[in-house]
Amino acid sequence: QVQLVESGGGLVQPGGSLRLSCSASGTILSINAMGWYRQAPGKERELVAVITNGGTTNYADSVKGRFTVSRDNPKNTVYLQMNSLKPEDTAVYYCNADGIRSTGWIRPRAYWGQGTEVTVSS
Repeated sequence: QVQLVESGGGLVQPGGSLRLSCSASGTILSINAMGWYRQAPGKERELVAVITNGGTTNYADSVKGRFTVSRDNPKNTVYLQMNSLKPEDTAVYYCNADGIRSTGWIRPRAYWGQGTEVTVSS
């Protein structure tokens, strides 16, 4: 079994910064892509940023230039550095790991974290 554990959410003032972390644990051989999604109240879950095991990144237009996704492959950990936060960044942030390969699995799998809340407010 694989688990994703997130940390780093909280309350921050507009213009402030937060750093989210997500670590995948279990018998993991490799993970193709790791990333972050968010869901604001009354809205659908949306992609924030994703990074492949080769380092290729993709960002939502709304966070480009403010957020940076990075990854520590040996630790199966992904980070999201969020700067210049805005009230519209308020949401529950979910970690996603896609293309996970483990012993005994016929096909790769995807897992989600439990979510961490980010509130940007004065």
